[in-house]
Amino acid sequence: MKYKIHPIPVGVRILPKCAMTYYFDCDKTMYLPVFMWYLEGGNKKIIVDTGTMDPFKTKDVERELGKTYTFIEALEKYNLKPEDIDVIIHTHLHNDHCENDFYCTNATIYVQKKEYDFMLSPHPIDFRYDKDLLEDAIEENRIVLLDGDAEIVDGVSVMFTPGHTPGGQSVVVETAKGKAIITGFCCIMENFYPPPKAERFMPVIPPGINTDIIAGYDSVLRVKEEADIILPLHEPSLIKEDTIG
Repeated sequence: MKYKIHPIPVGVRILPKCAMTYYFDCDKTMYLPVFMWYLEGGNKKIIVDTGTMDPFKTKDVERELGKTYTFIEALEKYNLKPEDIDVIIHTHLHNDHCENDFYCTNATIYVQKKEYDFMLSPHPIDFRYDKDLLEDAIEENRIVLLDGDAEIVDGVSVMFTPGHTPGGQSVVVETAKGKAIITGFCCIMENFYPPPKAERFMPVIPPGINTDIIAGYDSVLRVKEEADIILPLHEPSLIKEDTIG
């Protein structure tokens, strides 16, 4: 099965660049889109992450990035309603990637067990979790816990890519143009193709926020080695792409 991937910006973060690129360009600030990804193809309506509740629509954001959407507006772009969604695959469970789960009352949610367990009892070093965001799905037993690499449906699978969080998973999507991988960790394209000042130290840059920096580095390298098309979770240039694959 071949899919088309639609990245839809449903939020924005304004952060120091080194929140993406470990120890590089901490003096620079970036407007970073938060995406919901709709996978078009097959007989299941699948999205990757649900993004933020507040798309942060301002003139500054539109000037820097372009248009952002509410979650409902994002679905309407493809004639979908929240109840149509069959599957949500979460790259990880930081709040800005799952704030709209509650809309999707019929969705089965796929997440790594290590990520789920950490969400239930996070370490103080990582304050970006809110288990209440998955409360409905937990009560209704709509969460499937995975242990490592796994196939979700024909043409869509996940690879275990920890480091940014304990249970990050990248989403591998078969497209007409090759294997696309939506990263399971927060990054931009520069993590995979460093500028010369960074490349002389290492061939990839790990995420700037990590629970395990070495695992984070290894996960970036694995995605780079295995993907034909790399889709970083916060890459600004993707805001201009309606369809990939």
